[in-house]
Amino acid sequence: MTAPTARRAWTTPADVTDRLRRRWMRGDFLTALAEQHPFEPLCIPLSGPKPSELARDFDTVRTWVHTWGAAGQQLLRIEYRRVGGRVVGTNNLPHQAWIDHREQLWELLGVTGTVHHFQTLLACAREATPELAAWMAAHPMKVVDLAADWERLHQTVRWILDYRGPALYLRQIDVPGVDTKFIEGHRAVLTALLEHCLPADRIDTDAPRTSFAARFRFLAKPAYTRFRLLGDTPVAGFSELTVRVDEFTASPPGITTVFIVENETTYLAFPPQPGGMVILGGGYAVTQLTELHWLNDRRLVYWGDLDTHGFAILDRLRRVFPHTESILMDRSTLTAHRGQWVTEPKPTREHLPSLTEEEADLYQSLVDDDFGHGVRLEQERVRFLAVQTALAGLHGSSSQPPHDEGWPGHPQG
Repeated sequence: MTAPTARRAWTTPADVTDRLRRRWMRGDFLTALAEQHPFEPLCIPLSGPKPSELARDFDTVRTWVHTWGAAGQQLLRIEYRRVGGRVVGTNNLPHQAWIDHREQLWELLGVTGTVHHFQTLLACAREATPELAAWMAAHPMKVVDLAADWERLHQTVRWILDYRGPALYLRQIDVPGVDTKFIEGHRAVLTALLEHCLPADRIDTDAPRTSFAARFRFLAKPAYTRFRLLGDTPVAGFSELTVRVDEFTASPPGITTVFIVENETTYLAFPPQPGGMVILGGGYAVTQLTELHWLNDRRLVYWGDLDTHGFAILDRLRRVFPHTESILMDRSTLTAHRGQWVTEPKPTREHLPSLTEEEADLYQSLVDDDFGHGVRLEQERVRFLAVQTALAGLHGSSSQPPHDEGWPGHPQG
């Protein structure tokens, strides 16, 4: 009797269906349909028993042949060839399977309804948005996967193509059933569609593809910064304000030194400093402060967590503002608070070229776990006396002279 492993090499009708389905999943058949290529009959070669197997396992061969006879009565056209020898004579064995018409292919794969829906969506795009139709032809399976939402995706692309007014927020896209959650949920495919359909001057290629609003010139959520004035002179009666970064174009009057801290409680408890203000940094969001060009003309002091990410944030800030100083981010502060150490969950190992020699040396010690695994001293765990001492030491060091540009709406005197 023929070994089971040999019989499995004989092609079955299910093998043919699987092979055709792989081509369907690649989108080959729908792309050919969308591009209006005439259908060419599909030929699938069949692997069957060799002449020597006819005599050795004739009953199994006959069952295999009957299977193909049943398949041929349905959707496949089976082409036979004569195989045999002196022992069992010649026999007609399945040699090739053919699909002669597209409709047969759709029925065999069970995708007739899917194809008709795709054709309906494609016809709509050809009439309303020809650029989109070309993308659909090249990526048909993405359309199939998103068929339930495709009409709204199409309408969104069409609305954006037609809009010619001033910049809007995504919330203002006026398409039935489309909101910011829909756009965010379909950001990847909408990015691909708009990059294909929009003219080049309506795409900001400098913006990352992950930043949908910026890339397609919508208004992005503004960045805000929160700050406290540490001296005796409030602004319009306020000692603390949160303002839009893009409107924070000038320093509050009388400010000579700007501190940036990360912890909110530390920010609120920061000691009074004549001519000083403190900004709540917000971790890596501190890079939003790069728009505050007036910081170039103020003494700038950063204090972050004493861990690898704290130094990474300092490095990023100093790349924009090279004159940035740091406080309480040194080896003596770390070792003096050994009892307050915690573990940094995911340390970074970046190259930080903007650190000073002393900072870089401590950063490398943290990276190398010289003090133990993932040692971290959080800002709020530093003794307040150490903060006061560090601030007192700043007054004895040199600082840059102020260059007061004035405060919007506040008279300079």
